[in-house]
Amino acid sequence: MELKAKLLEILPLQTGKGKNGDWKKQDIVVETQEKYPKKVCVSIWGDKLDGVTLKPQGLYEISFDIESREFNGRWYTDVKAWKITPESGANEDVPPEFLDSSPSDELSAFGASYDEPPF
Repeated sequence: MELKAKLLEILPLQTGKGKNGDWKKQDIVVETQEKYPKKVCVSIWGDKLDGVTLKPQGLYEISFDIESREFNGRWYTDVKAWKITPESGANEDVPPEFLDSSPSDELSAFGASYDEPPF
């Protein structure tokens, strides 16, 4: 299954040791891009994290599987991502020259300050 979503939150990385060795899991909260958006917690396991730079508010295309299991009479469902890619053109950064200039630099160039009204 696939999903296009905006990354809302990156939850703390979870790590541990199991009988098969070390493991790591990253949970993220995304919001679907639909008429009625839904929030979904997606788990990214192991090496699926390698090579992926996640940026909050970025748009991503997520390929995933849904799996349910029963434990003590209750059912639990996991959304496990097996591929995450930034949506093309959606995560382009703001040009550096825009980020480098601060409003105070621009105002001082015109002889204005924050204490004076702009008119």
